[in-house]
Amino acid sequence: MNKELIEALDLLEKEKNISKATLLEAIENSLITACKNHFGKADNVRVNINPETGDFAVFADKEVVEEVEDPVLQISLVEARMKSPKYTLGDVVHVPIESKSFGRIATQNAKNVILQKIREEERSIQFNEWYQKEKDVVTGIVQRNMGRNVSINLGRVDAMLSEAEQVRGEIFKPTERIKVFVLEVKDTPKGPRISVSRTHPDLVKRLFEAEVTEVRDGTVEIRAIAREAGSRTKIAVWSNDPNVDPVGACVGMNGARVNSIVHELRGEKIDIITWDENPAFLIENALSPAKVICVVADEDEREAQVIVPDYQLSLAIGKEGQNARLAARLTGYKIDIKSETQAREMGLFEQMGIDDQEEGVYDDLPGDFEFAPGKEDEEYMPSEDEPASSEEEDRYETSQEENGFSEDELTPSQEDCLPKNDEPIDCEEEKEV
Repeated sequence: MNKELIEALDLLEKEKNISKATLLEAIENSLITACKNHFGKADNVRVNINPETGDFAVFADKEVVEEVEDPVLQISLVEARMKSPKYTLGDVVHVPIESKSFGRIATQNAKNVILQKIREEERSIQFNEWYQKEKDVVTGIVQRNMGRNVSINLGRVDAMLSEAEQVRGEIFKPTERIKVFVLEVKDTPKGPRISVSRTHPDLVKRLFEAEVTEVRDGTVEIRAIAREAGSRTKIAVWSNDPNVDPVGACVGMNGARVNSIVHELRGEKIDIITWDENPAFLIENALSPAKVICVVADEDEREAQVIVPDYQLSLAIGKEGQNARLAARLTGYKIDIKSETQAREMGLFEQMGIDDQEEGVYDDLPGDFEFAPGKEDEEYMPSEDEPASSEEEDRYETSQEENGFSEDELTPSQEDCLPKNDEPIDCEEEKEV
């Protein structure tokens, strides 16, 4: 019988991850509870259990007295000396108790104590296990729809994906495996209650940590993230190693890494940009793929004025303002986007004190700002003491000479083919030339 007890304890320890010492403690408490139910009190009851063999013994400590008033706590001198002649008045006798003598009710209560302890330990272990996984991504199996909520099986526990945390348009089928973000873990009498999400921005962040080694080891950091679940996400990344390209590391060879994440998010578009400590450059990057003429950023007011080419205005704003909205969330700046024509009509170039023909990025507000050229135009900017060079005109004249004629030698028919008033050349005229 004792061998079967030890085997049962070992099995429980493996299945429910409950230590054998805890189970033995539960058995001790159950026997004490049984004694209390049987005798009415159990203050003097002790239980000894051998964890190796499973042998146990129940004793009641009774005081030796001349006349017994409480048989549960006391024993007469005559009865004590029947057990051993050495006992005298005031000694404590360890009287064994036969557990077989317990009634049905006492036995049932003892059983309930053991089961209750097992359930409490199992619930505590599950809560501690999942509490450590809070704010992390786990894989679950879709079980069933519960109204507008979805029940997700995470192994030994179930999680609830509420309607508010579901991506609009996503449809889940039973037995389908999906990744979810653990929002919160609560301890309840029925076990841990786990809330998960498919819309949280950190879901994308955790997926990149799992997929991109450089992000996982800290070489590449995800500094900011803005997401509209199911549609588009923008993330700003920064490399702590100058030899590692943060955007390239996240994209992977032929886009393998980012495509894996896009597939998990069921086609959600992901824009990866480079983080910059200069807010003007950061805003320029955040508005990607739109091109920017200039940016004036006010760090105190957290506002920025952005001017883009006329043909880039709709791209910069995005469908229903999505691109600008995500850029504002990513940078933390309130962004006002104007086209080049609108900026010229409103006199923004004059207010900034800059030439509207020069493209660049401007940091700080007018009156106290520095001209910061665009990254791609930096090497072509004129110095402070010299005017802008006429390299484009030189290249234009050189190309004419290479073709065997200059502007002075043009024939009347060739002069007709030149553009007038900056108008583009017609395709047919271009072919004739």
